[in-house]
Amino acid sequence: MRHFLTLKDFTKNELLEMIDLAQKIKKQTKNRKFVPYMEHQTLGMIFEKSSTRTRVSFETGIYQLGGVGLFLSSNDIQLGRGEPMKDTARVISRMVDMVMIRTFEHSKLEEFAEYSNVPVINGLTDSYHPVQLMTDYLTMLECGVEEPVVAYVGDGNNVTHSWLILAAKLGFELRVATPKGYECDASIVAEALEIAKESGAEIIFTNDPAEAVEEANVVTTDTWVSMGQEDEKENRMNAFKGFIVDEELMELAQQDTLFLHCLPAYRGYEVSEFVFEKHADEIFLEAENRLHAQKGIMVWLDQHRDVN
Repeated sequence: MRHFLTLKDFTKNELLEMIDLAQKIKKQTKNRKFVPYMEHQTLGMIFEKSSTRTRVSFETGIYQLGGVGLFLSSNDIQLGRGEPMKDTARVISRMVDMVMIRTFEHSKLEEFAEYSNVPVINGLTDSYHPVQLMTDYLTMLECGVEEPVVAYVGDGNNVTHSWLILAAKLGFELRVATPKGYECDASIVAEALEIAKESGAEIIFTNDPAEAVEEANVVTTDTWVSMGQEDEKENRMNAFKGFIVDEELMELAQQDTLFLHCLPAYRGYEVSEFVFEKHADEIFLEAENRLHAQKGIMVWLDQHRDVN
């Protein structure tokens, strides 16, 4: 049995298998052909962090695969009243066929997976957001980006950490521009650079957005203030001045550069209104692809239940 906790846990070929499945299932869906890959299966969806895209995409996705999604917030289960994570895992995993968790500490997810009898998917933690990166890679392929040169501008957060691992695994160039004091976690950087030695990926870190974006063919960013960081908002707004992805910054990239944003976007902060609207089709294709990428992940995990 395999879990989907971080991209580190998979080989390049395994990640591409999931992407291939996502593309196949998306094509079937667009042709109104709904194949019941997971007929009669239940996906337990545990949300300690609320989300629009994660809930809608997973709940719709499992339904389109022939199963049903069971939404569980902290208020709905004993986990929110102090029940140990390992006990929650041992109960829920005896009643459902797969679990998605969106939570804060990554250690909570790891503990749940350790005690679970069924595959567990990371819907987001404070450390990683792997389903988003599978989504972004699917979107890049659909938009014709075959040799990615990716510039990430913003906070060294969970999304950035997953960009590091994806680039390292697949072997493409990634430039990360963060303000001083908001760099990526050093241990995750070290892991990514070690993986990159095998794949040949080039990963560059800078505090200068212009250096990162120059001649890139994909530019991406994320909110400056993530959920749980509201008390840091004023300090973050000051630190991130100069890190807005605007028309001037995008002019440094290649012509017809792809712009991605995992949403929600705060126009006038991490991205300008002009850039957002110019690239709206790409951004909302990316949002839709959460649905399809996650179906690929779920089906792949279901097909590998008997594999250690």
